[in-house]
Amino acid sequence: MKNIQSVPFSDEVDLLSYEIFSGLTEEELDSLTQSMSCTLHKRGNILYHEGSRINGAYVVIKGILKIYKTGFDGKEQIIRFAKDGDLIGFRSVVSDELACTTAKVVNDAVLCYLPSDVLTSLIKVNPEFAMSLMKLTCRELGESNKFLTDIAQKTVRERLAEVLLLLMDTFDLDEDNTLQISLTREELANMVGTATESVIRLLSEFKSDKLIELNGRKIKLINIPKLIKIGNVYI
Repeated sequence: MKNIQSVPFSDEVDLLSYEIFSGLTEEELDSLTQSMSCTLHKRGNILYHEGSRINGAYVVIKGILKIYKTGFDGKEQIIRFAKDGDLIGFRSVVSDELACTTAKVVNDAVLCYLPSDVLTSLIKVNPEFAMSLMKLTCRELGESNKFLTDIAQKTVRERLAEVLLLLMDTFDLDEDNTLQISLTREELANMVGTATESVIRLLSEFKSDKLIELNGRKIKLINIPKLIKIGNVYI
């Protein structure tokens, strides 16, 4: 897919404000800053495709991306969302493998590209940075394992409640208790791992049960304790 828009972003970026880079020395930070390039990407832009060669990683300065895999039937399975401060694409750099997911911009985003040779050099010379990447990898692996368990053991109703709580935890709520991310019903279904029709029906049930309110794509959480109980999750 051709990029809808990708233009240079010239504002100064302070990498030290992101936890993943907090262990870099001043010299290493300068080298990384000089080698990276930052661009503005519009909604709908594909950053990289599953199966493609990635020659670097990306830091999300602002915006939201969805990270997903595509099934044999062409249906998306959303793995997670990336937001401000997240590092994506680094696992393919470290493993020297093709990308195992696709990254697509959901909300207009500023992304900084970090070349693979610079990242691998930092991993070799800075143990603290290497450990941070290892912890990040383990955390993502844990999330994937949890998702597989949920798919196998939880009902669709339970998984939908859990997804709504996950979105709350990831993006917070506004002052009106509305999720600060707007997703299509198909995207919600792709997160839950079910058909779009099932999500539409369950959202209607949640609304009737006064758990949520719906306003187009906006979802307001009314009864969070009940959603926690339904989703069988720990907040």
